[in-house]
Amino acid sequence: MRSAKVERNTKETRIVAEVNLDGTGESRIATGIGFLDHMLDQLARHGLIDIALEAKGDLHIDFHHTTEDSGIVLGQAVSRALGERRGIRRYGDALIPMDETLTRVALDASNRPYLIWKVEFTRDKLGEFDTELFKEWFQAFAQHAGLTLHVETLYGTNNHHIVESCFKGLARALRDALEIDPRKADAIPSTKGTL
Repeated sequence: MRSAKVERNTKETRIVAEVNLDGTGESRIATGIGFLDHMLDQLARHGLIDIALEAKGDLHIDFHHTTEDSGIVLGQAVSRALGERRGIRRYGDALIPMDETLTRVALDASNRPYLIWKVEFTRDKLGEFDTELFKEWFQAFAQHAGLTLHVETLYGTNNHHIVESCFKGLARALRDALEIDPRKADAIPSTKGTL
């Protein structure tokens, strides 16, 4: 099974994450930030990745460190679970409708991290969560998982739907990209022979 566990301890956060890339979408998420927990549950459920993540952070300051560091640790766990990325399909994409919102996500599990983020919000906050922190999470996750990741909301007005469609799009694109290709299960999907 392709699984990994990563721990990160700083003066700002203490986070442990476990992933199983060949899971069923089970999740145990506790970051202390309800909305982030909800989004990471969507990532597990729709990506069929088992995720256990517990974070203790300086939430008395704000949600920034816990949000970003959760992306770092989860990304590192995914990257470790992938190992040398042998046999994966490598590319994945999804077009996710959520009521009035439509979001497109495309990714390459190339081990060359890059984020294109074309997502706009009409509110500064969702509940107590600063909407600008969603980009921080996606940036941290892409960087540490080794993903070239493009996220674009084509249209939408409800900020909750916009964010949720981004996470669900990431989940479905990851599901395709990280799946083992039975026709090339022993090959690294690169003409260079390495990712």
